[in-house]
Amino acid sequence: MSLKNFIRKTLFGGIVVLLPLIILWLIMKWAFYFVTDLIQPLSDFVISNYGFPELTADVVVVVVIFVVCFAVGTIVSTGIGKWLHGIFDQYLSKLAPGYKLIKEIVGQFFGDSESSPFSSGEVARVQLFGSQCPTTVTAIVTSKHKDGTITVFMPTGPNPTSGNIYHVPEEYVQLCPDVTVEDMMKSIIACGAGSASLFTANRQED
Repeated sequence: MSLKNFIRKTLFGGIVVLLPLIILWLIMKWAFYFVTDLIQPLSDFVISNYGFPELTADVVVVVVIFVVCFAVGTIVSTGIGKWLHGIFDQYLSKLAPGYKLIKEIVGQFFGDSESSPFSSGEVARVQLFGSQCPTTVTAIVTSKHKDGTITVFMPTGPNPTSGNIYHVPEEYVQLCPDVTVEDMMKSIIACGAGSASLFTANRQED
C-alpha cells in the first residue's frame, strides 16, 4: 500500500469513528440548552426561593417534571383517570381546536400504540403501479377499509417521518409479518441498504 493510500485510508477511518461522536455531542448539547431555555422560568423560581446553583436548579426542575409526568401517566392508566382524561380532552378540544391535532402529532412521534403506525403498523411491499409492474415499495399499513382498499404510508429515505400516503387494492399489498417496523425504518434511514436481508424470510415463505 502506498503512503498516499495509507494516509487517506487512516484519515477516513478516523473520520468515520469520530464524526458520529461529534455529531452526537452536538445534538446532546443542543438538546441540553433547548431544555434549559424552556425550564428557565422554573429554574429561576427555584434559585430565588432556595438559593440553589443554576445547574442544580435545572436538575431539580427536570426531575420534578419527570415525576409529574410519571404521576399523570399512572393516573391516566386507571379507569377513573381515563374517564377524567376523556372529559378533559373533550372540553379542551372545544376550547382550543388545535389541541387535538397537536396531541395526535405528539402521539405519532412518541409511538402511541393507539394512533401511531410506527409502533403498531404492519410492514408491507406494495405494487404501487399495478400487478403488471414488478416495481414494489416498502411501506407501512395504516388502515384497512371495508371495500378491500388498504391505506399505506411510504416513508422516504433517509428521513422516515416524511413520505406519501396511498390507497391501493388489497391484492397489491404483500404483508411482511416477519419484518418489524424498527428494522424497516433502519433500512429507510440507510436509503434501502439492508433490504436484501430484510425481505429474505418473506421470499423464502413465498
